[in-house]
Amino acid sequence: MHTVTPPAEIVALHGRNASLLVELSHPVPRILHWGLNPGALDRDDLTALHRTSIPSSTHNSTDSPRHFTVLATEGDAWSGTPAIEGHLRDGSPFTRFVLSGHFFDPAKMSLRLTLSDQASGLTAVLTYRLDEYDILTVDMSISADAGAATPYHLDALTALLPLPERAVECVDFTGKWARERSPQRSPIVPGTRLRESRRGRPSLDSPYLLMAGTASFGFAHGEIWAVHLGWSGNQRYLLEQLPEGAGVHRSVVGAGELLLPGEVVLNPGETYRSPTVYFAWSNAGMDGISDAFHARLRSRVRRTTPRPLTLNTWEAVYFDHDIDTLRELVDRAARVGAERIVLDDGWFAGRRDDTAGLGDWYVDKDVWPDGLWPLVDAVRGKGMQFGLWFEPEMVNLRSRLAAEHPEWLLAPVGGEGPAVRHQYVLNLADDDAWHHVLERIDSIVTEYQLDYIKWDHNRELHEAALRRAHGRAGVRAQTLALYRMIDTLRSRHPGLEIESCASGGGRIDLGILQRTDRVWASDCNDPVERQNIQRWTAQLIPLEFIGSHVGASRAHTTGRVTPLSFRLATALFGHAGIETDLTACSDDELDTIAAWAELYKELRELLHSGRLVRADLADEATLLTGVVAQDGSEALYTWARLTTSNPVQPGRIRLPGLDPTRRYRFRVRSEVGPASLHENAPAWLDSAQRDGFVVSGAIATGIGLPMPTLDPQQAVLLHAVGG
Repeated sequence: MHTVTPPAEIVALHGRNASLLVELSHPVPRILHWGLNPGALDRDDLTALHRTSIPSSTHNSTDSPRHFTVLATEGDAWSGTPAIEGHLRDGSPFTRFVLSGHFFDPAKMSLRLTLSDQASGLTAVLTYRLDEYDILTVDMSISADAGAATPYHLDALTALLPLPERAVECVDFTGKWARERSPQRSPIVPGTRLRESRRGRPSLDSPYLLMAGTASFGFAHGEIWAVHLGWSGNQRYLLEQLPEGAGVHRSVVGAGELLLPGEVVLNPGETYRSPTVYFAWSNAGMDGISDAFHARLRSRVRRTTPRPLTLNTWEAVYFDHDIDTLRELVDRAARVGAERIVLDDGWFAGRRDDTAGLGDWYVDKDVWPDGLWPLVDAVRGKGMQFGLWFEPEMVNLRSRLAAEHPEWLLAPVGGEGPAVRHQYVLNLADDDAWHHVLERIDSIVTEYQLDYIKWDHNRELHEAALRRAHGRAGVRAQTLALYRMIDTLRSRHPGLEIESCASGGGRIDLGILQRTDRVWASDCNDPVERQNIQRWTAQLIPLEFIGSHVGASRAHTTGRVTPLSFRLATALFGHAGIETDLTACSDDELDTIAAWAELYKELRELLHSGRLVRADLADEATLLTGVVAQDGSEALYTWARLTTSNPVQPGRIRLPGLDPTRRYRFRVRSEVGPASLHENAPAWLDSAQRDGFVVSGAIATGIGLPMPTLDPQQAVLLHAVGG
């Protein structure tokens, strides 16, 4: 039987609903609790918590109780994935850190722990912060002491937190081009669930957000522990369960940068700083996790004006930059109410297709003999903003830059490596290349006073070698150089907005979103696919950050033909825009798009500030998505059907998020055009299409309203205003 000693100091980080409790025990602090905020704890509570946190020993266990520490290693008898992995030059992989100092700031709800390993000469600093939105951030660093005898080869640094026994299922994401962020659910079982991205960016199959929760957790129910890595390079996520658990906890969850061999070697006096890892807890389902991340992102939004309705030229003209066609497109855009025009790929030197030109960021004089001014003047003459497409990290070998500076490629010394889409990667970690690209972009932004940049990244990083550093792996250096370039450009042009695009949605993370204003969720504008792509992208990112455009009737990525009304209803739930060729639209279609544009402008304040709510439905062919004002005074829902399904009628569907004490007037917003309704549409819908239908929030949210039976690829917009 173990003697229970009085507890060491227990530090509590308290948010609105969540808490992190850390016991500053020696030699290494341990995490006692992450989850529900238990409220103020007195000395007796802390003693009880300490006593109940000591697990019993079992056969084949350590003689002393095993604890899960803040920097778990084999020195703690931890048999799972260690928080730090690496080795000294002599090959020794073992570290034994002890607490050497701490600082708790109750005003900022932050705890900084300093741990030292005398044998290796390493110092680790771990900083935990719990913000007012219940987002827990973990920042870690490893430093080699100035007097260290030998370099330390760092292989991994992972932020880990324990999970209780009731976390039995997990959801994360996979995907591919034009089908990003496809959720996948599985039970938590013994062993290690490891998801890695070795593509030089989070990429199209990114785990994105790993959520562990109670059985059958959904959008509106269940307790969830979530983790996201705010990093735009290589990544790793893990969820691990050992037979002995993690002390009194069953499993652990965590994330960190995936370091390639030899990528980080700490010489004496050098420091590695990890990307920020974001943890969130909710007892209100996945919508509760979204609430927390959305609130945090919105708290640091740079813009104070509404998100402008944007027309992007790509699917309208592709590389065919004919000024007369573009002027007509601008005229049509102004007619329907667009507020920004973005000229996509094809404007720079030698860029007539995707085999040449990348890297030569000069306006093509053959296509634009007067520069871009004829188009810029046409756009601004209609009162609209102007933006341009760039792909600064890439280069074609058929470019002047590649011919003059082959040493600037991020590629093996002995060759260029594999081509992807006829392009290669430019090494932004090379100071000369970095300054050249920055000055070219800066000069274009300055000359045309650009309002917006669509910053693309169409190639994954394979064999990303630093040629001037003997071929050492360079994904981390490239990612940091990208961040520095965007930060510098933003400091020179504070009003400039930047969109992160990467073969569609291949680079969406909180690292890139610290310095950009919008993400392109997918190259797929097919609304059937987009409904789910946007629905799950919004699990982390608020709608106003998600570019959502109306595409052509025949989708360019899938070939599927969909009605205009469904495309418009889908594009409304995001930062709305237009991708289709307006010059090919009829007058009736233009009038409908114009009415939709006015609807977007009317409702974007609600859409871009309200709570995202999603219904848990048994029929996966139907979706109910809504945005509810923070005070519950107003809401907009879309009831959509993607395909046919077995039920003849959907029955009563509960509309989440409304205030049960209010009465709401529901109206069908028909500006997007009519949906195909069956004859058995519920009677209340007829009133909602005319003067409005009044019902209490208690009925709508608690009991539900009978929804109409729709044909596939149809949607109805329901606007609720509280009395």
